[in-house]
Amino acid sequence: MSLPTSASQQLASYLRRHREVLDQLHQLELPLNEAASRCVQSLKAGHKLLICGNGGSAADAQHFAAELTGRYRREREPLAALALTTDSSALTCIGNDYAFEEVFARQVRALSQPGDVLVGISTSGNSPNVLRAVQAAAERGAATIALTGRGGGELARQADVALTVPSDVTAQIQEMHILLIHVLCETIDDAFLGAP
Repeated sequence: MSLPTSASQQLASYLRRHREVLDQLHQLELPLNEAASRCVQSLKAGHKLLICGNGGSAADAQHFAAELTGRYRREREPLAALALTTDSSALTCIGNDYAFEEVFARQVRALSQPGDVLVGISTSGNSPNVLRAVQAAAERGAATIALTGRGGGELARQADVALTVPSDVTAQIQEMHILLIHVLCETIDDAFLGAP
């Protein structure tokens, strides 16, 4: 009988794979600058970020919104950000009365204005409800940013700016999404507070 892999072996293997993806993130420098610029311009003009995703990406959407309405690392005024994943009544109403594919798009049509930014998070880049949200945001005159993986999928093609993590492994993509979200938060803080 073979023994299970030890936690220390798992950690060493995990860190090696993590570094391989992390070392490729420099490829995202230009789109990351563009995404940060769009977020800063929107927030400085008194507009808001709307953020959506499914599963772990829903948690990332909430995390991003909380860093802005609360604080990231430094004290500043709260910034307008809303995760479209948090209103269970809206999600179940729209999902039941229309379709699950519409749960974010309908909220975008209700809440977005020209000058806002929609951030759609999908590790596959092909989540139908996130794609519909991006389409609805574009129709409303909002900018769109995609956080994706697996080559970007349809979401990367439809968004104004795509941050596509160079991995096919969902866990790695999610980990890099949190890193990218934190870089965006740091850049937004610097824009409002100056560099630390």
